[in-house]
Amino acid sequence: MHKNGFFSLLFHILFIAFIVAPLLVVMAMAFTDKGYLSLPTDGLSLRWFRALLDNQEMLDAFALSIKLGLASATIATLLAIPAALAISRYDFPGRGTLTGFLLSPLMIPSVVLGIAFLRFFSIAQIGGSFWALCLTHVIVVLPYALRLTLASTIGLEKDIEQAALSLGAKRWTAFHRVILPRIRTGVVGGWMLAFIQSFDELTMTVFVATPGTTTLPVAMYNQISQTIDPLITAVSTVLIVGTLILMLVLDRLVGLDRVLIGEGK
Repeated sequence: MHKNGFFSLLFHILFIAFIVAPLLVVMAMAFTDKGYLSLPTDGLSLRWFRALLDNQEMLDAFALSIKLGLASATIATLLAIPAALAISRYDFPGRGTLTGFLLSPLMIPSVVLGIAFLRFFSIAQIGGSFWALCLTHVIVVLPYALRLTLASTIGLEKDIEQAALSLGAKRWTAFHRVILPRIRTGVVGGWMLAFIQSFDELTMTVFVATPGTTTLPVAMYNQISQTIDPLITAVSTVLIVGTLILMLVLDRLVGLDRVLIGEGK
């Protein structure tokens, strides 16, 4: 093996170990038999996974996060598709301003957004509902869906749509049968990033969540602040394993390189 190749391989091994090691430590602590965070442990136990199944508050928060992520990512993607097509295919006054406005949540700190949403909901008296929380997440995750969708629409030929229209296809048929398949990877990738961001959002959600709309990150934060038992490591282990399984399934069905990087045009 070439000398530089050996050091390059060693660097990548050390880098991956540096990234993965904290996850492995968290997963190892989830199997402790003690009532507090401990590593190494005297014995292995599934007591904290059983405790997780008995913790209805955590299960409800997980279900709410899934529902919220699906709703907000889907709405954000439905808004991102026409916005990306308009920005990439048409030259109109204020296009740059519109793009900056739609991407602006990326530049605003989550704490500022949380305080702003809290104040707005207090004045409008619409806080505490699922759809109010969903609205905040749509605004936060829209830039993620838009950026990948926009990347897939840039350079998209207008001639193919015009050809479909000239052959008698209606505009919706041309979009569904001609345009959408060519931007599918960007749309799917944008939806995935939007879902992940919504599911993982904590800082902003802390300000607008209520006892009836507590998401999993907020529930985990409350658990950490109130106790030091290893229940949180069991939750983390389930999320890590679930994410790995989801990534493997997506890779089998679609191909992660096609979704996250995009097909060659």
